[in-house]
Amino acid sequence: MSDSFRVRLRALPDFPEDLPDFDPAAGPQDPAELFRQWLSGALAAGVRQPHAFSLATADADGHVSSRMLILKDIDDDGGWQFATARTSRKGGELAENPNAAMNFYWPELGRQIRVAGAVVELSAEASAADWDARPASDGRPNPAWQLYALKPREIEFWQARADRHHVRHRMVF
Repeated sequence: MSDSFRVRLRALPDFPEDLPDFDPAAGPQDPAELFRQWLSGALAAGVRQPHAFSLATADADGHVSSRMLILKDIDDDGGWQFATARTSRKGGELAENPNAAMNFYWPELGRQIRVAGAVVELSAEASAADWDARPASDGRPNPAWQLYALKPREIEFWQARADRHHVRHRMVF
């Protein structure tokens, strides 16, 4: 059974042939600006939920977990914002170990963006405003809701290529 599953996995389609080019030297050196350009390209290509990312966190013992979230903003201080309840598993893990990694993946374009660094809690006012701005908001406050900013230590822009010589552009801060 395992061999047939392996064969089935290997037979799945690869990236499309018409992938965009990426020359790190020709793009903006500001990672937030490069992300915005890539996000605009993803939107133009019809990528569904290009602002969704996988957030990986770890508890105090180093046990990791991940889940999908939505990017809220990239602030003027370079923080990549997301939100969750402080009472959730990820909220608890961030309280124990305030480091995380987010990964955006757009298979239609053969692109990934990985952002890793320290996470800080933003103000109660910013968290309340984010809660109120949610599409399903009913106007009632949620004091457990927390807006966070991931402050990058490193960011990697990854572009797949049909010849498998993928381009990695890693920035360390």
